Amino acid sequence: MASNRTVAIKGDPIRKESQAAAAITPGQLIELASATTVQRHSTAGGPCSPMFALEDDHQGREIADNYLADTKCTYGVFPPGAEVNALLADGENAAVGDWLESNGSGDLQVAIIDSIGVGGGLGVVGQAMEAVDLSDSSGGDPATRRIKIAVR
Repeated sequence: MASNRTVAIKGDPIRKESQAAAAITPGQLIELASATTVQRHSTAGGPCSPMFALEDDHQGREIADNYLADTKCTYGVFPPGAEVNALLADGENAAVGDWLESNGSGDLQVAIIDSIGVGGGLGVVGQAMEAVDLSDSSGGDPATRRIKIAVR
C-alpha cells in the first residue's frame, strides 16, 4: 500500500481550486459538478480526466483530512506518467499492472478488459504500481485503501 503522506508522488500536476459540492477525501478521483464546484467522480467506468483531490497543505491539513461540502478544494490535473496516491474501493483486489477506473464514488476499481482488449477506454485513469488486496474489506479507513498508480 502507498505509504506516502501526499497525493502527488511524482510529476507536477496543474493545481486548481474549486468549491467541494460534497465531502471529498484527498486522493479521490473527482470531476466538475458545475463551473464553480467539484465532486467525487460519479460514473463507474465512465469517462474521466486525471483529476485527484490533493491534501490542503496550505491550510496545514494532511492527506487524511477530508474536504467538507461547501469548502474550497485543491485538486490536481495530472499528466501521463505522473504517480498518484489514490484510493482503491472496498472489495477490490488490484495486482501490479492492473488498469484502474472510477467505481462511481471517487475511488478506483480494477477495469474489466476483455480478451481482445475492449473495455477500459475513456474510463481508465491509470495503472496499479503496487498490489493491494481489499477483497475482504468493507467500510475501510482510507489510510488502508491507498494505492500508488501511474496516470494513463
